[in-house]
Amino acid sequence: MKEKEIARAGVIDIGTNSIKLYIAEEDKDDIKILESLKNVLSLGNDTFFKDRISQEIINRTVAVLDKYSDKLKEYSITNLKVIATTAVREAANRDVFIDTVYRRTGFNIEVFTVGDVIYYIDAYLYQKLKDKYPLHTKNLIIAELGSGSLDMSVMAQGFTLMNLGLPIGTLRIKQLMGQLDGSLRENYEAIEENVENEFASFKREMPSINIDDIILIEETYSAHLSKILSNKPVEPFFKLTQEDTAELLEKMTNGNIEEIAGQYKIPLEIAETFPAYAVTLNTFVKLSQSKVIHILEVPLAEAVLADMILDFEVSQKYNKTNQLISIANSICRKFNTDIKHAQQVADLSNMLFDELKESLGLKKGDLLYLLLAAYLHDVGEFVYNRAHHKHSEYIISNLNLFRLSTDEIKVIACCGRYHRKGAPAETHFLYNSLSREKQVLVQKLSSILRIANALDRAHKQKVKKIEVKFNRSQDITLTVSVPGNFLLEKTDFQEKKGMFEEISGNKINLKTQIIE
Repeated sequence: MKEKEIARAGVIDIGTNSIKLYIAEEDKDDIKILESLKNVLSLGNDTFFKDRISQEIINRTVAVLDKYSDKLKEYSITNLKVIATTAVREAANRDVFIDTVYRRTGFNIEVFTVGDVIYYIDAYLYQKLKDKYPLHTKNLIIAELGSGSLDMSVMAQGFTLMNLGLPIGTLRIKQLMGQLDGSLRENYEAIEENVENEFASFKREMPSINIDDIILIEETYSAHLSKILSNKPVEPFFKLTQEDTAELLEKMTNGNIEEIAGQYKIPLEIAETFPAYAVTLNTFVKLSQSKVIHILEVPLAEAVLADMILDFEVSQKYNKTNQLISIANSICRKFNTDIKHAQQVADLSNMLFDELKESLGLKKGDLLYLLLAAYLHDVGEFVYNRAHHKHSEYIISNLNLFRLSTDEIKVIACCGRYHRKGAPAETHFLYNSLSREKQVLVQKLSSILRIANALDRAHKQKVKKIEVKFNRSQDITLTVSVPGNFLLEKTDFQEKKGMFEEISGNKINLKTQIIE
């Protein structure tokens, strides 16, 4: 009998301060790292100081990737992801960087959003800690600290409520430190004020839930904490209380970097950013009820590798669509949107999509954009009721939505704009920034959203059931089961159905069936 082939995969992580290669293989219900390489290369210095990645750094990146390509061939790796985080994500010339790397190496870079980072971390932690820590029964902040940013997600019992990246990565804070011209103590006080200000913006955005615990993922500093603090690591976490973080901050800001490195036997390049790390921890710990930070040393690339090799099956309950709907619900509450109306329009949109997708030439994956637009179409009323569709478009287009690309968010935002009467026009910048294919998709989805919205015109969730029937000419009759007066909805339906009829080429009519 032929033995099962052991699964292998590789991840190249283009980070803010370095480029790393990890190669791993399946090891029972875990992974085993076979090879890890690291080349120090500071893309962050270019991005954060100059907004662009220089040609020199691009050339050096290509040289490193060429070397990694040889190593991948040595291990016969065909399952590969090349990922990039903050430094590439925020570079003004990121598209040029990605294109150049692809043309010269054949590597296709996937730029991770904050949501991508947290998705892989959460899935990995769920598997790694399932017998040790009830990850999906708590309200958590899960964060990953890098050189460029602190990427955070607020999770309520496994569901994401908000993703946000704060520009307080350790390299960024070190750069700020170099720009300050006060005494050492004054400089550290200014850094604390900067970090506290960034966390204040996070707290303003944060949903109104009590946070049980904070889980921080980082791979640089935790190995040195036991040298500095009196407490010892406790499996599976290194736990720091508010008292611990205050002690760490005092020790890391009481002297110059060379003294700190020598006293605690920390490599100088790590000691240079340790004060920034201490400042961040001391501010961060105050966000949870327990006033404790749980720290895990887990490289992002390792979490991605585990997902690739082990094909994690986190419950369907926590899939991408449900996570995004959880975020949409949280956004609706933040903007005081009528959540019952939003949910009803989403439910009606779902029913209509199932029946109409084939006639409109829609794909199964397009439903997600329609559902999110249905939830968020009225968020603009928070700004002003008049022309709120325009405000909805602006708000949606600036949201950080879990694992969605910029173009995907634009599609949702445009659907939110066109849920009323107005049609796309040449003066509509966002719509016209989309490809022709995406523009047609917006029109198709908006035509369904308009009908669903009309069927709940009174915001009273009258429709209990919808039946869709096509005649021989492919004209459509919607029969809705309602408990009583449906006159307002009928009138709105007549006004809103035009876009659907134009884009489908079919007539659509409405019939009511009164139920008790």
